[in-house]
Amino acid sequence: MAAYGDAEVERLMLDERIIRNRAKVLATIGNANVAADLVGERPGALDDLIWSYAPADPRRRPRTWADIPAVTPESEALSAALRKLGFRFVGPTTMYALMQSAGLVDDHLAECWRAHEP
Repeated sequence: MAAYGDAEVERLMLDERIIRNRAKVLATIGNANVAADLVGERPGALDDLIWSYAPADPRRRPRTWADIPAVTPESEALSAALRKLGFRFVGPTTMYALMQSAGLVDDHLAECWRAHEP
């Protein structure tokens, strides 16, 4: 993706399977360039950077759905660090969702069967 040019952008803008927001498409290409530069300098650098923002206690056991945060201090800090590197569309809410999906946090409800897995 880092090598995508105008033709690929126009093709993506016609692709009904994706969100066809030009700013997001351009940001994705730009983010691919930043990521490629980062890992080109040091393999594993992006992974290390993201995991450096994992909370000390990754198992937050909220009692209700309302207790699950959309943003945390860690996701705000990760967002700021990525923006400083040149990433775009990496706000703190999106970064918290990344942290959830990548396993940096485990905020399954206390009564959830997943909360009791090792």
